[in-house]
Amino acid sequence: MTATVSPPMTLEDRRPTSPVRLSLAPAGSAPSLLDGAWWPRSRDLTAELPALVTVLDPLWGRITRVTVNPAQWPVVPPKVPVAGHGVKVGWFRYEQDEHELLLLSYRVGRWNLLVVPPRTPPAVATRLMAAAADPRRTASASSLVAEAARLTVTAESDRPGEAVWESEGGPGAGALVLPAWGRAVTEAPTERPEGE
Repeated sequence: MTATVSPPMTLEDRRPTSPVRLSLAPAGSAPSLLDGAWWPRSRDLTAELPALVTVLDPLWGRITRVTVNPAQWPVVPPKVPVAGHGVKVGWFRYEQDEHELLLLSYRVGRWNLLVVPPRTPPAVATRLMAAAADPRRTASASSLVAEAARLTVTAESDRPGEAVWESEGGPGAGALVLPAWGRAVTEAPTERPEGE
């Protein structure tokens, strides 16, 4: 399940806040290391957690506690106010994957979400969110992030070689080549009659 939910308008400015970027494994799927992924817009837990918890409370029961690894969060507040209740926030430096958010609820139990780094390019974030929500995957949050980084570096390092090959008349000569996860734009070279 992929959810993009807009939280209610704030009283201060009456403008809708940004939607939550969240992807969850299908309900009833077999347990795996991750239950989905969350792509926050910043590393400010006080600003980001309320919208996430507001979306998850009706789905998973009231979220009462969240834990993070402080390697990815510059400030870890002890408690974050969320629509009528507070959520306790804790941290584990060595015991918890640095790219994971653990959520606990009174009613249902616990969930582990991959935290997609805020400045991740949209195409890479989309791939990470889909992988984390796939119940067949058994990779940890950090291994998924490392794999995405490796694929991005590989795709970028392959580009110069492709450009040389194409400049020598290889397939796709004259085409603009982007990494596989990006959008490809092809422009055929225009031919000019001799003598122009």
